[in-house]
Amino acid sequence: MADNNVLNPHPPEFDRFLQAYVGEDRNGYAVTVLSTLARLGLDPWNETAELVMLGHDAAQARLGTLLARFRDVPALASDHGKIARDLSELLPEGRASGSLKRAASTGAHGRPGGSGAIWAVFAIIFVLFQMFMVGGSGSGE
Repeated sequence: MADNNVLNPHPPEFDRFLQAYVGEDRNGYAVTVLSTLARLGLDPWNETAELVMLGHDAAQARLGTLLARFRDVPALASDHGKIARDLSELLPEGRASGSLKRAASTGAHGRPGGSGAIWAVFAIIFVLFQMFMVGGSGSGE
């Protein structure tokens, strides 16, 4: 039977946290935790897995530090501590959950579980390129 997470390899336990509202950016757009982490150059799912594994207090402190670095939402300048506290309440509690451990180990190794598909695509492109090069220099004499 096929893995249920093939199309969505990210733990569903992270959704409530990642989709939480952080504030409004300077252009008037709603900013979520997911977009905040992405704009900071972090992988949102890996960072969330790391926060979960830290535990509540350490996660709240780490999240506060990240929000303090984020300058796109003006309201965070004065309220990043309170917002970090509120957002940390949305992190899943299941430290021992299999999907949370899998996400954390994926984040620690820096490569997603679906990277095999990417390599397969590269291999196919390489083979097609080689076939084109060999076939293109054929005997047209």
